[in-house]
Amino acid sequence: MYRFSIENENWILRFTPNTVLEDDSKEAVVKSILQLGNVLPAFSHGKSFVIMVKKIGLIVFNVEKIPSLILTVSNIIEKENWYIQTDSKIKKYFM
Repeated sequence: MYRFSIENENWILRFTPNTVLEDDSKEAVVKSILQLGNVLPAFSHGKSFVIMVKKIGLIVFNVEKIPSLILTVSNIIEKENWYIQTDSKIKKYFM
């Protein structure tokens, strides 16, 4: 669990138990959140968003604002598991 501030709001960043990351990867997640700056407070309670970090993959975040400002990393999807649908076909996004 990490604590950080954006625009005088104190946030908590937590990771679900199914999200296992090394400390350097957790630091990359924190740095990506801090780069969002004033975009983060614009998300309303219950919303989700993703950030693609080359080193890690797609990081899925859930926003809670009641009773506290909590950002939860609910899942990380590695590049090997990205797919795209084109012309009614599904194929790997990165080959």
